[in-house]
Amino acid sequence: MNYHFTGEENIDSPSLIYYHDIIKENIHKAISLAGGIHRLWPHIKTHKNAGLIKMQLECGINRFKCATIAEAEMCAKTCEAFKDTNILVAYPLVGTAIERFIKLTNKYPGTCFWAIGDDLAQLELLGKAAMANNCHIFVLIDVNLGMDRTGVLPELLESFYIKANKINGLKIKGFHCYDGHLNNSDLKERKDAANSAAEKFWKIKESLDKQGYEIPVIVMGGTPTFSCHRQIPDIYLSPGTFFVQDYGYNSKFKDLDFNMGAAILSRVISHPNKGLFTIDTGTKAIATDPAVRGIIIDLPQAKPVLHNEEHWVWSIQENQMPPIGTVIYVIPFHICPTSALYSHVTVVKDGKVLDTWEVGARNRKITI
Repeated sequence: MNYHFTGEENIDSPSLIYYHDIIKENIHKAISLAGGIHRLWPHIKTHKNAGLIKMQLECGINRFKCATIAEAEMCAKTCEAFKDTNILVAYPLVGTAIERFIKLTNKYPGTCFWAIGDDLAQLELLGKAAMANNCHIFVLIDVNLGMDRTGVLPELLESFYIKANKINGLKIKGFHCYDGHLNNSDLKERKDAANSAAEKFWKIKESLDKQGYEIPVIVMGGTPTFSCHRQIPDIYLSPGTFFVQDYGYNSKFKDLDFNMGAAILSRVISHPNKGLFTIDTGTKAIATDPAVRGIIIDLPQAKPVLHNEEHWVWSIQENQMPPIGTVIYVIPFHICPTSALYSHVTVVKDGKVLDTWEVGARNRKITI
């Protein structure tokens, strides 16, 4: 894959580049694998920008999942011109987030907003806030399928769901099930683990069905378990990463055959010693949560040596040393936090600069 483009010499470095053609292809592939646009409820935390949301809207996707109120606000503003849009804030609403969520629903009445919950006391507060504002809030009960990050444990889920249905101001409509801890490279092992983790959940759902409880919505999985759940009928799938795709998921999950649609335009700034070169993509320009933070797509044989705030030193054979000033591209291992490090991304299409997109929800607050 050639990540170079006409006019790259005029782009500052480091800069995050999105490749429109690749991302569009990834969107269409996701729709096809899911079995249609009606199956997708994608997460926007990967990119946090309106430009990519518009691409998905234009392909017919009208449900989006967010992690912050700012992401939800940006998404709602982008969706204003489209009908029947749904936005799920898949993060527990506590403290000031409850008031901000209510303000968001009032500001964008044409969008259907959803919340999640795993604590009855917090859901009571949410319900009281809804009643005080003469509205009802759609809620999905968050399920802990073994990640132990948020969610109600399966053995407590049935009782919890019944009690939550009695809270005034809320309309309990189903479940949110995220199993991001299931990330085996082998698809069969991942599927077996996903099925095992969800086994108790499905039995509880069946029991609630028999008792007459309404469960119209189940949002399940993320990118790693997309392949595990996509053949289950009547659920929504909520991948995020593979629409842009990074080196981490590309190298680990061969069943997710999506192309890497983002790269950091970098430049060689120094030859500090024999067999060493330094680029300007420091720790302030790429996610540092993984041990392997990225690869130089032009020089896959290069090995990282030292990474500081504004410098990244690599080793390579002396006869392969890139000249100072050379433009090279780094593919991030983890694109989601990398995107949040940039105020804007440069969008390339057909080998030329198409546009610049603001990463509008990188901050925690926009107006609400």
